[in-house]
Amino acid sequence: MLGRKKLVWTAHANAKMRFYGLSEYRVKRVINHPQRIEKGIAENTAAVMQSSGSKKHPYEIWTMIKDESRSGEKIRKVISAWKYPGTTKPGEPLPQEILIEIKEAGF
Repeated sequence: MLGRKKLVWTAHANAKMRFYGLSEYRVKRVINHPQRIEKGIAENTAAVMQSSGSKKHPYEIWTMIKDESRSGEKIRKVISAWKYPGTTKPGEPLPQEILIEIKEAGF
């Protein structure tokens, strides 16, 4: 696995994945092949997105990640994951509900 970082999943991310019915594989796909990358709301984070759904019922899958170094090993922490109904415009702020949940989780 050259060039790949070890993924570390937070309890918050696992809970959100269960809530939205997202698998670990689906979230990894979003991380490895994002359609869009935005600056995250928490310090030193990034939010990555892939569009999904149908033309009539589109949605986006978002994942917030943070690259860190632990004991010399590079890791990528998955902070949160969620589905957004509809489509967003580049640079558009995250919905207030998502911001509140991430702040309550301590990020």
